[in-house]
Amino acid sequence: MMLFVDPAGDDSAPGTIDQPFATVDRARAAAQPGAVINLRAGTYRLTRPMMLSEADSGLVFQAYDGERVVLSGGQVVTGWSRGEGGVWTAPLPGLATRQLFVSGRRAARASRALDEPMTRTATGYDMTEPQPWHGQMELVYQGVYPWSHARCPVVSVDAATITMAQPAFEWATKLYQSMISWEGPGAGETNGADNPTSIENSPAFLTEGTFAVADGILHYLPQPGETLGDVVAPVLETLVQGDNVRDIVFRGITFADTTWLRPSTPEGFLHYHGNGYYDGGEIMTVTFADGAGRVEVPANAATMPGALRFTGCSRVTFDHCELTRLGGVALEIHGGTGNTVRDSSISVIAGGGVVLGGDARDSRIENTHIHHIGLDYHGSPAVVVSSTQRTVIAHNEINDVPHAGIVLYDGSSAQVLNNLVNDTMQVLADGGGIYIAGTQGTSHADGALIRGNVVRDTVTPYNYALYTDYGAAWVTVQGNVIHRNDNPAVFEVSPPLDHVAFIGNFWDADPGHAPESVTLAENTVLSDDAFATNPAVAAIVSAAGRR
Repeated sequence: MMLFVDPAGDDSAPGTIDQPFATVDRARAAAQPGAVINLRAGTYRLTRPMMLSEADSGLVFQAYDGERVVLSGGQVVTGWSRGEGGVWTAPLPGLATRQLFVSGRRAARASRALDEPMTRTATGYDMTEPQPWHGQMELVYQGVYPWSHARCPVVSVDAATITMAQPAFEWATKLYQSMISWEGPGAGETNGADNPTSIENSPAFLTEGTFAVADGILHYLPQPGETLGDVVAPVLETLVQGDNVRDIVFRGITFADTTWLRPSTPEGFLHYHGNGYYDGGEIMTVTFADGAGRVEVPANAATMPGALRFTGCSRVTFDHCELTRLGGVALEIHGGTGNTVRDSSISVIAGGGVVLGGDARDSRIENTHIHHIGLDYHGSPAVVVSSTQRTVIAHNEINDVPHAGIVLYDGSSAQVLNNLVNDTMQVLADGGGIYIAGTQGTSHADGALIRGNVVRDTVTPYNYALYTDYGAAWVTVQGNVIHRNDNPAVFEVSPPLDHVAFIGNFWDADPGHAPESVTLAENTVLSDDAFATNPAVAAIVSAAGRR
């Protein structure tokens, strides 16, 4: 059964190629199991998420004959008027957004660095000078822990007094009360909430190409020569949600234009690690061995949601798709079996790229380019895997990431094979191109395998190309090429590593002494010149990345 949809179609039509439907939902209603829904070129602006249920199992959604098809959760901004200083304004009645796209370009929120002295109080901050700031502002805390990037809304700025939203501010002072001490016990400890690094979203902060939203009005200062005929404000938080569906294929489709509004609420976004954040409840203190410091940890962290989210689904495939301009995590898959992302692109994402978890089995991410993610929430990794079975991440290219590239948490049992990972850890610290934490299996046979990857240009301080951390166990790191990184690998962590083997890797610096719980065998340190001529290195590099 072949059905056709066109933005210029008619939902009362029969859905043929000559008389197509207008909406995807109308085609779904008419479809029988195994139907192919062909989408003709154009942008389909969704006013509500596409909710896939078991009744949709077996459907194929594809761009017809390679045409450009976009499923968008955004709305075109109209009603512009020009004001003082070349600032344009437009009403956003009933709309909330944290992102804006002008002719496809991501416009940054207006912001300014906070380099003047500020004193934290019980309700906010006192500044030394009054400020004329207004709007729905928020303070940003970059590096509140070296791996964290938090956001807390501002209630008001009255002269030199900043009043912060509650409970976010109270939570922040509790969660960030103990900073890591890098030089020894007691050295450099402070409350992370003392030091916001920037403030966002006031018209007073506008520079060319940035925007702010204040009291339902969008303010935008165009770049020279820029027109405002194609300005999109993402509105939906969820674009596609599937529950207990099976055998669904998306082919050649672009998924775009969502936001995520949680950071704008009074609870804020109190980031801890990866895509996790504090949402109230118990806070635990973790003290590191040998006086290395302590941190506060949420007992039960919440996680950033996916714009495309699938739970308990099996054999869902994204083939030659593009996920872009999304406001949280791009794609989230929990549970189910045999779900696949292949030959696709994931880019320009406010949060993380792909999340696999919840005992998902036999998932694959392959031959996919993931880049320019974590643009608003810098701790977000490109790929996160947690509590899965037989996950394969192979032949992908990952680059331009503010923190870690590929992250494996407890129980991942994943194979990370022949990926090209470069230019990660661009903003935050204490992470890696490939980061593994916790126990990965019960033996090397069912643990994590990191093989044939090329990791390079992780150059910011206190970062590692291959980072086995926090009691990582049953991990085999074999035949990887590690080049131009701050550090190639780390062996001494707390809790200690166990049953971790580094075998036959090529790197340009000696990682140092390893404890008895770490096996080092046949690893080779090469000079820069030798990297260019070594045939074994050349073979690994040739096989890594997209095919």
